[in-house]
Amino acid sequence: MSIAAIPRPAHFLGWAGVVPFAALTGAAIYGVALPVDAGRALIAYAAVILSFMGGVQWGIALRGPAESRWLGYAASVVPALIAWPCLFMPPPFALAGLITGFCLLILYDIWTVGRGWAPGWYATLRLELTLAVVTLLGAMIIFG
Repeated sequence: MSIAAIPRPAHFLGWAGVVPFAALTGAAIYGVALPVDAGRALIAYAAVILSFMGGVQWGIALRGPAESRWLGYAASVVPALIAWPCLFMPPPFALAGLITGFCLLILYDIWTVGRGWAPGWYATLRLELTLAVVTLLGAMIIFG
């Protein structure tokens, strides 16, 4: 599906959600003084967003076929169960755990689109946003 098919509000707001990832990664890598530790703030923000993105699957399950609901509801809580322990891990492990969570979720998101449970543009949007987020989290592991 083309990028043009993504509704403008979803595209704009999705990318707006990437801005804190970029800002916090840049601040941590370049040693910008902030009132909080930029690396820990990045981990916290990534955990919140991963949990939020899992919640989207709850909404998809609500509208999906009855036989898919258990799977959809379960898939919606797994990202939060991955994200929460990352808040207590040393940064490289937390970042790797969050990257894993985002990668697993995009695979499930693409699968739900393939089943017709979410619009085709959703996979396109999620793929571009996930690539950006995973790249920024990976940069933090390498350079942070």
